[in-house]
Amino acid sequence: MCGIVAYVGHRDACPIVLKGLKRLEYRGYDSAGIALMNGGLNVYKKKGKVAELEAFIADQDVHGHIGMGHTRWATHGEPNDVNAHPHYSTSGSIAIIHNGIIENYAALKTLLISKGHTFQSETDSEVFINLIEDIRTNSHCSLAEAVRLALHEVVGAYAIVVLSKEDPNQLVAARKGSPLVVGVGEGEFFLASDATPIIEYTSDVVYVNDYEIVVIKDGEMEIRTKEDVKQTPYIQRLEMALESIEKGGYEHFMLKEIFEQPRSILDSMRGRLIAENGHLMMGGLREYENKFVNAERIIIVACGTSWHAGLVAEYLIEDLARIPVEVEYASEFRYRNPIISERDIVLAISQSGETADTLAAIELAKSKGATIFGICNVVGSSIARATDAGAYTHAGPEIGVASTKAFTAQVTVLTLIAMILGSKRGTLETTKLRQLMVEMENIPSKVEQALQLDKQIQNISDIFKNATNFLYLGRGYNFPVALEGALKLKEISYIHAEGYPAAEMKHGPIALIDENMPVVVIATKDSSYEKIVSNVQEVRARKGKVIAIVTEGDTTIPAMADYVIEIPETCEHLTPLLSVIPLQLLSYHIAVMRGCNVDQPRNLAKSVTVE
Repeated sequence: MCGIVAYVGHRDACPIVLKGLKRLEYRGYDSAGIALMNGGLNVYKKKGKVAELEAFIADQDVHGHIGMGHTRWATHGEPNDVNAHPHYSTSGSIAIIHNGIIENYAALKTLLISKGHTFQSETDSEVFINLIEDIRTNSHCSLAEAVRLALHEVVGAYAIVVLSKEDPNQLVAARKGSPLVVGVGEGEFFLASDATPIIEYTSDVVYVNDYEIVVIKDGEMEIRTKEDVKQTPYIQRLEMALESIEKGGYEHFMLKEIFEQPRSILDSMRGRLIAENGHLMMGGLREYENKFVNAERIIIVACGTSWHAGLVAEYLIEDLARIPVEVEYASEFRYRNPIISERDIVLAISQSGETADTLAAIELAKSKGATIFGICNVVGSSIARATDAGAYTHAGPEIGVASTKAFTAQVTVLTLIAMILGSKRGTLETTKLRQLMVEMENIPSKVEQALQLDKQIQNISDIFKNATNFLYLGRGYNFPVALEGALKLKEISYIHAEGYPAAEMKHGPIALIDENMPVVVIATKDSSYEKIVSNVQEVRARKGKVIAIVTEGDTTIPAMADYVIEIPETCEHLTPLLSVIPLQLLSYHIAVMRGCNVDQPRNLAKSVTVE
């Protein structure tokens, strides 16, 4: 959600900021704008895409060595030119870009209006900049000090960058609950919501912590806390490469990321599993292994696709390790007064590591004394820093809003955790463990086989591209995959789709089935196979169109289904890593055929950093 880019240094700022905003387009947005120090403080902003902003400033003098840019995802106020960022203060002497939500903005706005401040937009961000101006004017303090004092007054989440025409060589930034990273170059600095706009210029970064204020002036950077305590910046080395955030010849990032899954699954296992010598370990588990092994309960908190990965983990951990598991929507977790104890393990899953609801769930669980274990994809992210321990998925940057390789990487790591816990607790027999390890190592090549079905799935997609509804059915380990398949279709093609446990079809959804209803059934050979055969027969009896995902070599269900997609055989526990692949491709091709913006679906953001 929203994107921040800023630059100060010896180069022209505008091209760097604009390119950075394009790199952040995957986060989701509805307007864009830039502010430049160029003989004054000049703001240019426009509803729509970054390309429209570029066209808007094409005939302007936009030279200057300090600038900041923003892509907005509307929260307060509709998407339009006025509500777009940056925002001026009342006097026009200061400008701000802001990610997040200021919860007490209404009260602050009333106070500021009483003091003579005027407002042009409906945003909470304009309240923030006027608060900073009010403090600076009345306290006769520096811009950095005014920002610091303002942070004591606002309630909510923010990542901000502030420029002032009275300090033309200075840039001030701060964060709380919304990500912000500083790239450190030779006599130049880059700020952004994540590392993607930065890696082209430097690999040295500082991840700004909550309640920290960054002041960059005259080629120097200083970081202080909200309490005015000077901090020593911890400079980290970025691991991602520029080519990892380019399309690499694919039409869309989503398709590229679907086809990267053999590699991302392998990378998520690398060093953790070597079947040949029985090596199975995860560094992040070591310190807390006893707590995990003796846990009375594991609570998984996540949102969206990560929640579906958590559901797969529930089956895995309960089956292999015999530990009770509860899977919670992070967005609901803290609002229902959950029962949490010091004996609980809370496992937080997030691709970005910045999901606001998941971070809030972590804060609540920590306050109750639970041990927090994070699984995320982004090194240095907020969740990685907020948890007691954790594991990275090593999926690489995921630019497409609809998550694909992050899901399979999460399931891979969760499977390894379940296997380790089962082994340590003595609930997973050595013979079965070795079989799982060998089969796990074979999964990347089997995913490669499943991807070879792309053309066949494209042909099926063409048949159903105009459908208005889809039903997805699965049992056991494949029930969460049915939910994930339905979510992918909804997200990028805007077709209504629902996922259900196959047995639940009789308890309501069966009423929807007729000759116009495509029903995707995940019907692989597993312990529920005979039951799923009955479910397919029930759909066929009502003239539903059955698209069956089956195990290679199956003859029973193909005789009943209208369309069949065969995936390689694997053990039941690992089936989700294969059965999800055709569903990802099906949603992708249908969306492309419908003319949808696959990588940036409407109303969605890659990283949901506001509640």
